[in-house]
Amino acid sequence: MSGHSKWATIKHQKGAKDAKRGKLFAKLARQIEVAARAGGADPGSNAALRTAILKAKSGQMTNEAIDRAVKRGSGTDDGGHYESIMYEGYAPGGVAMMVDTLTDNRNRTGANVRIIFSKLGGSMAEPGAVSWQFSRKGVIMIDGTVDEDELMLAALDAGADDVARDGDDWRVLCPPNHVYDLQTALIGAGIDVRSAESTMVSSLDVEVTDVADAKKILRIMDALEDDDDVQDVYSNFDISDELMEVAGE
Repeated sequence: MSGHSKWATIKHQKGAKDAKRGKLFAKLARQIEVAARAGGADPGSNAALRTAILKAKSGQMTNEAIDRAVKRGSGTDDGGHYESIMYEGYAPGGVAMMVDTLTDNRNRTGANVRIIFSKLGGSMAEPGAVSWQFSRKGVIMIDGTVDEDELMLAALDAGADDVARDGDDWRVLCPPNHVYDLQTALIGAGIDVRSAESTMVSSLDVEVTDVADAKKILRIMDALEDDDDVQDVYSNFDISDELMEVAGE
């Protein structure tokens, strides 16, 4: 593991895409609709919906837009019917990728994902070829200046599984359905939380040192995240800050 934050590396590209607010809100609304349709409109009894709403609020989605999405999903308003499909693939350098989609047309979405991989130097993988190394976790990033003992005590008391250094910051892991409750507890303890989300974490990191490979990997990430049906892209690449800066030019 290099001395920089792998997590910050991965989120660098996603943050740039998330600046496209309209597209981000559409994806967040779709997640809320699907969660409400599957488990009901009450976030108090629907953990998936509660997580989706908190994620939408952290993305600065308005309460009115959230309410509309909940109504569409719960059947009190007309809306599309989506299914969740996870695609697996490889980017150059043996980098693994998982592509999380919500779609109303699996043929369209599957074709789009396949085209992106093939045109940009990657390849699709058979189900299970990549997913075995990923598991869903709650990941909370904490300002690195926070005292270790203070953070450890507050995090473990609130249900965290692990606290470890990640570059200049702290990374706190927890069960995925507990991430926002843990975030609230840490903030209540006066701890500066940089980000919090339920995501897929790989047990195997692939260090990328070749500039050409790094550029291709980032292009694939960008293209996938720009697709309307793609909700998230998870990967196990580890690119240094210096190489990231060069590759992103």
